[in-house]
Amino acid sequence: MDFLKSLSSLDDWKKIVIAIGIFLIFLILRKLFTTYLFKFIIGFVKNKKINLITSVLEAFEKPLRWIFVIIGFKLALPYLPFDVLTADTERHLVRSASVGLAGWGLYNLAASTNLFFATFAKSFDIQVDRIIIPFIEKFIRIVVVMLSISIIAEEWGFNVNGFVAGLGLGGLAFALAAKDTVSNLFGGIVIITEKPFTIGDWIKTPSVEGVVEDITFRSTKVRTFAQAVVTVPNATLSNEPIINWAKMGKRQIAFHLNLNYNTPKEKLETVVTRIKKMLTEHEEIHNETILVNFDGFYESSLNIYLYFFTNTTVFADYLDVKENINFEIMDILEEEGVEFAFPTRTLIVEQDGTLSGNPKEFLESARS
Repeated sequence: MDFLKSLSSLDDWKKIVIAIGIFLIFLILRKLFTTYLFKFIIGFVKNKKINLITSVLEAFEKPLRWIFVIIGFKLALPYLPFDVLTADTERHLVRSASVGLAGWGLYNLAASTNLFFATFAKSFDIQVDRIIIPFIEKFIRIVVVMLSISIIAEEWGFNVNGFVAGLGLGGLAFALAAKDTVSNLFGGIVIITEKPFTIGDWIKTPSVEGVVEDITFRSTKVRTFAQAVVTVPNATLSNEPIINWAKMGKRQIAFHLNLNYNTPKEKLETVVTRIKKMLTEHEEIHNETILVNFDGFYESSLNIYLYFFTNTTVFADYLDVKENINFEIMDILEEEGVEFAFPTRTLIVEQDGTLSGNPKEFLESARS
């Protein structure tokens, strides 16, 4: 009631209306800017395919909206017939809000680190490993947040240097409490420097097997082939043997071909020769190492050993090549009249009617 009594004159109410009107005008301008002008600028830049500028504009879109609110507040404030804020408080608020909005935009812009590095690498012909980008993105965001907080704290008169120095008193206790975090951080640094894998690689460790999706300061996320995401601490991952299947230059195929014992020697030699020729001429087979040899006499078969590599390392393509090779081998055996072997046991009946061999094995074979 005392507040309303202080606004006794008509001029005071006019000033309040003017202040509210100014603030509402800037809210309307904010709406017009974001709905029409800003969208037009974004659309124009996207049509020109200027990806870098598009990323900057999109990162600062929301902070720019709030600039209209700050300007409207600052211009409307002097028209109020009473003191809402002191001049110093108003100045601190405006500066703090400006720093916060700038930090907000830079924080959003850090998500476009991948695009910046791609542009930089293309311009200067430099190879940038994808594994570094997530770390740089998160590091930039941490720096932006810390700087924004420090500047705002300084603006309000807090002694940031004293605060940082004070942290040294509890540094030992903090280090002991956060030793696992520090271990993971150094594990992440080891992964970055040694580069045993990068994002998108298929890796296998004693802990996990799958495709690397993300690497942070603390952990690495791996999507398994069951589509589950496993989060492995960097300290654990950096101390384990890592098989990186994505680094294969070629992919191995090795198996035994079991042929019937009735296969003549000439047919066996022909099959070996034809299979080796087929593999040598196959465009998807790496020609550096192709081994096709009669390997030996096994219990129920004559065995041919095949050892070769596919040019592709992609698992799905590898399976297609392997399937094609298997069909080619079947065609060769069919054309040569050679049959595959299967587990068999020969039973010899003596003239006196006795069985040569183990009767129990004979009965089990007869039942099956």
